Amino acid sequence: MSRVTPGIAAALAVLTSVACKQRNADSSDADAPDAGSAVDVARTRWTEAQAADWYDAQPWMVGFNYAPRTAVNQLEMWQPETWDPDTIDEELGWAADIGFNTARVFLHDLPWEADPDGFLDRIDAFLDIADSHDISVMLVIFDGVWNPEPVAGAQPEPTPGVHNSQWVQSPGAAILGDSDRHGELKDYVQGVVGHFATDERVVIWDLFNEADNPNLTSYGSTELDILQKSEQALALTRLATAWALEVGPSQPLTTGVYLGAWGDPDTLSDLNRFLLEESDVVSFHSYRDAETVEGQILDLQQYGRPILCTEYMARPEDSTFEAILPVFEQAEVGSWSWGLVDGRTQTIYPWSSWTTPLTDEPDPWFHDVLRSDGAAFDPDETAFIRDITSSSARR
Repeated sequence: MSRVTPGIAAALAVLTSVACKQRNADSSDADAPDAGSAVDVARTRWTEAQAADWYDAQPWMVGFNYAPRTAVNQLEMWQPETWDPDTIDEELGWAADIGFNTARVFLHDLPWEADPDGFLDRIDAFLDIADSHDISVMLVIFDGVWNPEPVAGAQPEPTPGVHNSQWVQSPGAAILGDSDRHGELKDYVQGVVGHFATDERVVIWDLFNEADNPNLTSYGSTELDILQKSEQALALTRLATAWALEVGPSQPLTTGVYLGAWGDPDTLSDLNRFLLEESDVVSFHSYRDAETVEGQILDLQQYGRPILCTEYMARPEDSTFEAILPVFEQAEVGSWSWGLVDGRTQTIYPWSSWTTPLTDEPDPWFHDVLRSDGAAFDPDETAFIRDITSSSARR
């Protein structure tokens, strides 16, 4: 869900790392957050051997980031008034037919706050539907991208011609930006992870999607200050990791890197260092071309963990199934492309539509694979996915 260009992303990562290190150096130890030691954990980070054993037991995971075509964002997906299991069942059936075997799905703290039991029931129903199509699920707990002011209830209509125009962050800036309120989220994290801690339908937990994303082109005027968001995102990520470990999940935990370069451990940002040093399994996002992705995988291999790419595939950026899936297959990297069915998220439109909305369907689509009736955007593309997944030795 990276919404900044590679050059800007690298600059922001360097700026954030340097500024945070300086701010930490200027602060007393008493003022620095120590969230990682806030609780005694029921299990620790997996060893490299444990992570490898888990990954060896998996098929080659080839999947997609999922929201049903009837949902404009996570709230519309999970709130009871707009919960749509029939559409979910139909679309996951289409996905399985293409050859996908796993889905990455975003949760949100507000449905939990409104009705924990009902939210868990809907997650359980979703997992049942996915399992009926032999699709495993990665559940995402928090998200740092798009609207920083989520509000429960009826959601706004999509802005015409704009990519993911109503997606919301979890938690919102009011909580993320106030470390005194982070503890309000403990019950949500432990309630969800604990409930499904031994559930084989959940293949992995992704704790925080692009936690410090600055959202410059979309919500820059209402977002937290870049440095404040980076600090608070790290603090909450530490807490979320500790909370999740405390309930002892049988599945691995990960939080993906997406900004900056990862080849030199000495130049990592504070957040990236924590993610690479504390995740059971390494994960990353890349909407870049095949050569760049190959280099990123080489950089990440030094951390000694299985590697997952939890976001890729933006056709105009040369991040296509035909170009990137063979790279992942060769390197044995699990992968989740962005989007499945064209719908209310409107991610067929490019990120640039935030500044220049489109009036016509783009060619090619930016993300997504299928039209709302299940027809392929590009039949040759879906045939390729079906062929490479069916012939993989890990299947």
